[in-house]
Amino acid sequence: MAVQVLINLFVAILWMFLQDKWSSLSFFSGYLVGILVVFGLRRFFPSSFYLKKFFASVHLFGVFFRESVISSIYVLGHVIRPKLQITPGIFKLETELETDFEVTLLALLLTLTPGSVVMKVTPDKKVFYVHALNLPESEESVTCSKVKFEHAIRKVTR
Repeated sequence: MAVQVLINLFVAILWMFLQDKWSSLSFFSGYLVGILVVFGLRRFFPSSFYLKKFFASVHLFGVFFRESVISSIYVLGHVIRPKLQITPGIFKLETELETDFEVTLLALLLTLTPGSVVMKVTPDKKVFYVHALNLPESEESVTCSKVKFEHAIRKVTR
């Protein structure tokens, strides 16, 4: 993937130097030409087209942002009530992700989502122990978020 980015930057710089005036617009147009060149040569690279991973990363960020906003509203609803009616607790959450990077990213995303904290990951990296704000409802929402995060993480890493 790094080779594809370097080739794209090389084409963009070469395009800019071949123009009459050097400007950011000529570099940008060269970058677009470089994207077309790399896309045309994609079958000669061992990895997939690098913009595919970029858009998958943007999608993962969007999923995280959406889940974070939904969880924030949920937590805010509990906080502004006159009397707290929560039942915090710990539950077990299993994952299908395999690599250290994938498991770590999922744990971080679940922890950064308000209302849940990943407390422990088992040594085999298949089970998380998660502390939730309101156990019956939070367990369902965290499980739903986990499924969405796993799908988006797989798109980025594989």
